Amino acid sequence: MRELIRPVFVIAWKDIMLELRTKDIMVSALIFALMVIVIFNFALNITPTMVDSLAPGILWLAFAFAGVLAMGRAFIAEGDKGSLDGLLLCPVSRDAIFFGKMTSMFVFMVVIESLVLPIFVVLFNFDSISFNLIAIMLLGALGFATVGTLFSSIAFNLRSREIMLPLLFFPMVTPILIGVVEASSGVITDTVNVIGTGRWIGLIVVFDAIFLVVCPWAFGVAMEE
Repeated sequence: MRELIRPVFVIAWKDIMLELRTKDIMVSALIFALMVIVIFNFALNITPTMVDSLAPGILWLAFAFAGVLAMGRAFIAEGDKGSLDGLLLCPVSRDAIFFGKMTSMFVFMVVIESLVLPIFVVLFNFDSISFNLIAIMLLGALGFATVGTLFSSIAFNLRSREIMLPLLFFPMVTPILIGVVEASSGVITDTVNVIGTGRWIGLIVVFDAIFLVVCPWAFGVAMEE
């Protein structure tokens, strides 16, 4: 177990430190998420009575689009410097590389959510934040990071990776996206009973668990090609 955890920590720490120096991912993803929120605000002419019903969809669209933008750059640093082959030649398992990249991507997603949510609260006078909502956001971020890391590695070697990544990513992550929107709506508006909300949360947990098993295996296969 230690042989897996230590490389995961080192790879994730390397990505986080690199991002703290360049701030390429966080700045671009944050600006993009804020643009989505502002555009929806003007397009839908949201009133205080509409906020609770529209908040889940707007928030998760902003998180999803910003996440895709961040995921598209997950392997760019290694690719531009030619260090991806060196990383794959390191005496560590493919699973360690995947989980290291996934961990850093999860951290980036959580930071984006943490920065966007307070701004959303101020712009829309949103006051329905709760522990349950934060837990759903973390579960959604985990699923997004897991699937996004896999397809980011696959799309990196494609000629039109900026186009192919969303085309590959969104169909696979749709069940999680639907689950987090429905679960968030149930928590925010209290219009869905506890059993119904629990089912959506259970769906998110099941898909997270499945992707945490399937994606590392698929990553190893993709890196062998």
